[in-house]
Amino acid sequence: MSKLAEFRQLEKHLAEQLQALEALKGDAGLKKEIEFETKLRDLLAKYGYSLKDVINLLDPQTGRRVSAVESKAGSRKPRQLKVYKNPETGEVVETKGGNHKTLKEWKTKHGAATVESWLSK
Repeated sequence: MSKLAEFRQLEKHLAEQLQALEALKGDAGLKKEIEFETKLRDLLAKYGYSLKDVINLLDPQTGRRVSAVESKAGSRKPRQLKVYKNPETGEVVETKGGNHKTLKEWKTKHGAATVESWLSK
């Protein structure tokens, strides 16, 4: 796209956005919301409260719900250690997951079912 075409396209988008902005400026609902926010912030400043303080006053459970969700996400049961022993070579592999290099090689060479039968723990 040429610079001129890009300029014209951006100019067109800007004109559309300015038109939408002017339409919003005349909206009575927006004016009421702005007035409410202004009065609310003035009232909060007058009494020395923040938005968090008001939320905690109106809904004290909000802070606990967030922390409960966070604690569940971080408390995962640890994986069990599995020990595989190759009966042919006597080689031992200890792993907590199935993404072990030697274990993968054994599974491709001998088959997954056979390797799983080598599980000792």
